Amino acid sequence: MTTETGKGGGLTARMRRLAAPRRRGKAARRTGATIRMLAALVLAGGLYVAVAPATQAADAATLSRSAEDGKALFDQNCITCHGRNAQGVDGKGPSLIGVGSASVEFQVTSGRMPAARQEAQIPRKRPFWSGEELQQNADSLGQYIQELGGGPQLPATIDASQGDVANGGALFRVNCASCHAFSAGGGALSSGKYAPGLEEATDRQMYAAMLTGPQNMPVFGDNQLSPQEKLDIIAYVQGMKSDQDPGGWGLGRFGPVTEGLAIFLVGIVALVFATLWIAGKS
Repeated sequence: MTTETGKGGGLTARMRRLAAPRRRGKAARRTGATIRMLAALVLAGGLYVAVAPATQAADAATLSRSAEDGKALFDQNCITCHGRNAQGVDGKGPSLIGVGSASVEFQVTSGRMPAARQEAQIPRKRPFWSGEELQQNADSLGQYIQELGGGPQLPATIDASQGDVANGGALFRVNCASCHAFSAGGGALSSGKYAPGLEEATDRQMYAAMLTGPQNMPVFGDNQLSPQEKLDIIAYVQGMKSDQDPGGWGLGRFGPVTEGLAIFLVGIVALVFATLWIAGKS
């Protein structure tokens, strides 16, 4: 019994000695894999820390002086709704990447931005700034948004006096009158929305609106309306503002519908009074 036990104990010890290197090899491989993974993570983190600040600094360095001023205005007045770097905030304001300086020109100078609240359509109101400060700040904000994400830009000069009023009238009736009415007085759309009147719109605002298509308005790119055709439409609209209705009462310039209604009502009233007068005489 003693001999067999001794032999069995010797075999067991030999098996332990043979298994020990395998366990040590497996543990070494696991340790090596863990060390390599940690080294890779440290290396990736180090590269990110080294490269990311340099990229941000390079981006910041590319901004012009006007765009830097615009960024300061943006961070002070717009970041709450449009988010850091104009990426937008869900439920508050859309992203401004790609809208261009033309959109900023329209929204800021017409007082639509900053908006008081979210609604079906943001109405025109008194601008946040006034006088020369309004245009300077709009230009700076527009330059910042332009350099940040690109988009449509206004031409350097917009001279409506170079427009063809007759051609502008034809283009307006085809492209604009269905929403803004023939008199450019505006009109109702669906879901509480509307096409605003153009009585207070400036040349730059109208040009910017055609380029950017704010809210329900379609975008009229240069392939749809050339720069000259845009000037023609602006000249026509501005010409209507100076028209003094030499033919008489303009009736809101809504066209033949209101004119026919007015004639009908006036005619019926006149006929009723004439009938009563004749009946009284007889």
